[in-house]
Amino acid sequence: MRVNREELKQMIDRIPEQDALEVFDFIGYLNMKREKEALEQLDIELLAKDPALISQIQKSQKDQENGRMYNQEQGLAYLRKKVDEFEHGQSL
Repeated sequence: MRVNREELKQMIDRIPEQDALEVFDFIGYLNMKREKEALEQLDIELLAKDPALISQIQKSQKDQENGRMYNQEQGLAYLRKKVDEFEHGQSL
């Protein structure tokens, strides 16, 4: 269905201010919804084709299967140790 934009503009010019505000809000909502859907679709497609991400997911799955997972405390301790090593000039 095609919309005559000039006719639409004329309709907007004829409506009361309060209704114009609602139309403005609704158009903003439609634009935001369309942009969000496009980003979600784009992100999924890009992520599904990213070899580095796929490799990292597969590595994480293997780590989990082999019990090489950190809880929050262990993860923070590991990161603190690495930061400390870095600050003291040791290799990571």
